[in-house]
Amino acid sequence: MEFYNIFLNAHKGFGYLILLLAALFLVSLVVTMFGFSGNISKLLRKSTLFTMIFFHVQLLVGIPLLFIFSPGFKAALAQGNLMSDAYNRTTFVEHPFAMIVAAVLLTIINKYMKTNEKLSLKIVFMGVLAIALFAFVFPWTRVFGG
Repeated sequence: MEFYNIFLNAHKGFGYLILLLAALFLVSLVVTMFGFSGNISKLLRKSTLFTMIFFHVQLLVGIPLLFIFSPGFKAALAQGNLMSDAYNRTTFVEHPFAMIVAAVLLTIINKYMKTNEKLSLKIVFMGVLAIALFAFVFPWTRVFGG
C-alpha cells in the first residue's frame, strides 16, 4: 500500500503541473494562430515540449498506478463490473485511454513544431483536441473537491 500512496501522490502532483502547462500551451497556441505572421514562436515550441514531457511522465506514473498498485482496478475486475459501473469505467478505462490519446497527439504536435516554421490549422485542431480530451477526463471533483 505504501507504493500505491507514493504513486498516487506523484500522479496528483503532476496533475496540477500539467493543468498549468496545458493552459500555457493552449494560450500560446491561440496567440500564435491569431498572430499576424503565423510563425511558430519560441514560447509555443517550449510550452509544447514541456507539456508533452510532463504528459509522458504522468503516463509513466499513471500506468503502474492503474495496473499494478490500484486496489480499485483489481476489485472491479474481480467483481466483473469494470464497464457496467460508471465510476469504474470513467476511472479505469476512459481516463487512461483519453490521456494516452492526448499524449500521442502532443507528441505529433511537438514533432511538427520542431520541423516547421509556420503553424497549420490541422496542428491547431490537434492541439485543441488534445487539451479537450485532457479536460474532459480530468478528475476535477476529486482534485479540487466538489
